[in-house]
Amino acid sequence: MNPLTLALLLFVVMLVLMAARVPIAVAMFAAGFIGYLLQAGWLPVAAHLKTYAYARFSSYDLSVIPLFLLMGQFATQGGLSRALFKFAAALLGNFRGGLAMASVVACAAFGSVCGSSIATAATIGSVALPEMKRHGYSGRLATATVAAGGTLGIMIPPSVILVVYAILTEQNIAKLFAAALIPGLIAMLGYIVAIGIYVRLVPGHAPEHDNVSRGDLWDSAKGVWPIAAIFFLVFGGIYGGVFTPAEGAAVGAAATFVTAIARGEMTWAKFGQSFFSTAEASAMIFMIFLGADMLNSALALTQAPNELAAAVGALNWPPLAVVAAILVFYVLLGCVMDELSMILLTIPIFFPLVIGLDLGLPTEEKAIWFGILVLMVVEIGLIAPPVGLNVYVVNGIDKETPIAESYRGVLPFLVSDFIRTTLLLLFPVLSLYLIRFMR
Repeated sequence: MNPLTLALLLFVVMLVLMAARVPIAVAMFAAGFIGYLLQAGWLPVAAHLKTYAYARFSSYDLSVIPLFLLMGQFATQGGLSRALFKFAAALLGNFRGGLAMASVVACAAFGSVCGSSIATAATIGSVALPEMKRHGYSGRLATATVAAGGTLGIMIPPSVILVVYAILTEQNIAKLFAAALIPGLIAMLGYIVAIGIYVRLVPGHAPEHDNVSRGDLWDSAKGVWPIAAIFFLVFGGIYGGVFTPAEGAAVGAAATFVTAIARGEMTWAKFGQSFFSTAEASAMIFMIFLGADMLNSALALTQAPNELAAAVGALNWPPLAVVAAILVFYVLLGCVMDELSMILLTIPIFFPLVIGLDLGLPTEEKAIWFGILVLMVVEIGLIAPPVGLNVYVVNGIDKETPIAESYRGVLPFLVSDFIRTTLLLLFPVLSLYLIRFMR
């Protein structure tokens, strides 16, 4: 069988299993196992199975993932989302669409101690959705805002997706976090602008404004200073070289836990739930790692990545056009697959291809820039139909709003996403500016 034909067949097998509701990790592992067996035979497969799990999980860098997940769980269980939303609402409540804008700001701030889009959307949504509905916001705008704002959970560091990308491509985690800061802030501002335009062009979805006194602003600010302190402690320490990302994640988890206790929000039940949820999410991520590693091993045997690179080279496309085509592919794939699986499955194929392009950047900067671009388009899949996992999560909180209305509501945010991605594609300095100040 032709190698490319076999590679495509493995993808088809994986997608068919996923459509049959087989867990993603199992679907990828099964497709990879079949592909490896067909090409190499039983004994090489058995030898590979004996060592590949240890080879993956013995990496020290993987400890960052459960630590940042635990930090996010402590923030969720510690009630920090309410303080963030209260402050953001006091800050922006006097603008038209102010509570929706406040939800976006709260999502960005919560993402700085969470690292998960779904957790950010669910946590902020449980606080923001009732408030927005109470103040007269339509279900369409309210649910779409929280779903889109939730994507900031993986754009504002710490980001589990960036950690996975760093491990797969052997890049510096701290530099990737720094590179994501400016694009993440651009994303937040773009969503705020999208809300401001939408409530003016499509009236009836938001009240004129919500009057908030200056006293409310200062009172609410008292509740958010611990969150700002945790962010600067963790990332100031990482960027300043005081500790490694794994050590920074541990410090952040401890600081968030202490903050939750000081606020009187942490109970024994919530403490236990934090560890249980962290273990559950970590196990899911690590199982997907195993499944993707098996499938990527089979794809490597087919030489499909080399064949793809040769085929792209024969097209004589401009390098930026090749990168743009890859990003379009990610957007389409994101409509049917979750972001972690996409990263684990495709980066081993596309990363060498992009590194081989003449983009006028040093290899490290090229790798970091591509990682940020992938992060941007991966989050589009979290709100784009027909799947849009964030939309499903938020719609589960607000069951009164039809999901079709939520999908209509995310369209302005998708426009903002495409504009931002185009800017980052054409102007790499937006992603690379901060890392040039790092040692």
